[in-house]
Amino acid sequence: MVSLIAGSRLGSYDILAAIGAGGMGEVYRARDRKLDRDVAIKILPEALAADPERIARFEREAKTLAALNQPHIAQIYGLEESNGVSALRAAV
Repeated sequence: MVSLIAGSRLGSYDILAAIGAGGMGEVYRARDRKLDRDVAIKILPEALAADPERIARFEREAKTLAALNQPHIAQIYGLEESNGVSALRAAV
């Protein structure tokens, strides 16, 4: 896995802490330096980041979640790539 550590950066985000991990990715609490707010960043594990099918699934997940408007589902702010790492950015 890519495994980010607190204090590292991913694009314009300062990684604050790990929130959790699963088979489809790792989730981190991060600070958006541009908008001055905390966000959740989900990244694909390194082993999956090179698989076009997994990347497409990750993108579908982001689009599906972005289309939902429910109080118990995190609002999606964007889907990005930085230094070869695919990341889904959501509300904390």
